[in-house]
Amino acid sequence: MISNNVKTKWEKKETVLNSFLSIANPFTAEIMSEQGYDALTIDHQHGMIAFNDVLAMLQSIRSSGVTPICRVSGLDHSVISKVMDAGALGVICPMINNRAQADQLVQDCKYPPIGIRSFGPTRANFTVSSNYFYEANESTFCLAMIETQEAFDNLEEIASTPNLDGLYIGTADLTIGLNKGKLVPGFDRQEPEMIEAKKKILEVAHKHGKVACLHCGTPEYAAQASEWGFDLVTITNDVRLLAGAAGAHVKKFKELTNQDFDDSNKDRSPSSY
Repeated sequence: MISNNVKTKWEKKETVLNSFLSIANPFTAEIMSEQGYDALTIDHQHGMIAFNDVLAMLQSIRSSGVTPICRVSGLDHSVISKVMDAGALGVICPMINNRAQADQLVQDCKYPPIGIRSFGPTRANFTVSSNYFYEANESTFCLAMIETQEAFDNLEEIASTPNLDGLYIGTADLTIGLNKGKLVPGFDRQEPEMIEAKKKILEVAHKHGKVACLHCGTPEYAAQASEWGFDLVTITNDVRLLAGAAGAHVKKFKELTNQDFDDSNKDRSPSSY
């Protein structure tokens, strides 16, 4: 089995650095894979990415040694099976709101006797391990996203789900869910109640022997999250990195040439959502 560096770092109690890939392009995925991240998550939920793109992006980052993760579009057995058969070493599933859904996620991600995943690792059998069936349950991982009031209310039962590896905080949706729309979606929340909620999820995850993961918008917030004890931190995605760098260059050029700069997109910065 190829090394799953994410699980290795977790065993060493080290924080994993992750980012998201939302652009459906193997070359941008390859570029991101050479920047020093521990893991990269192909975003099949909100990214502009179909399964053929997932496959090409998995192929493009293979040689980097970066652990490939896929955020699937939802709790769908066929989708989860397909991305794992293609070689994803971890799955993040959105909108897990209760124990039954967490149990189903585990079932879909694990082979018998733990789960019900059907056998057919078409690519993984060559690129991950020729002994894949016997190693996959231990060497891959599944994370349940906590991003609604219902999920927050059911933290204990979700976190206690056997063979679930951890909880992943979807901060933007959690902000909406816990505040009934009073706060706009955002990653790096400074409101005391939001920081308290994140720390509560972290506490409950660790209480049940699970990892806790947090989606962040900036390196500064991710570093703070690491100090709080989060086991994996995500810093934004390829779309925001491209937009942020391009916008900064345009702004600087216009400042140097005394031209007006339209900052109407300032609320779309990486720290805003």
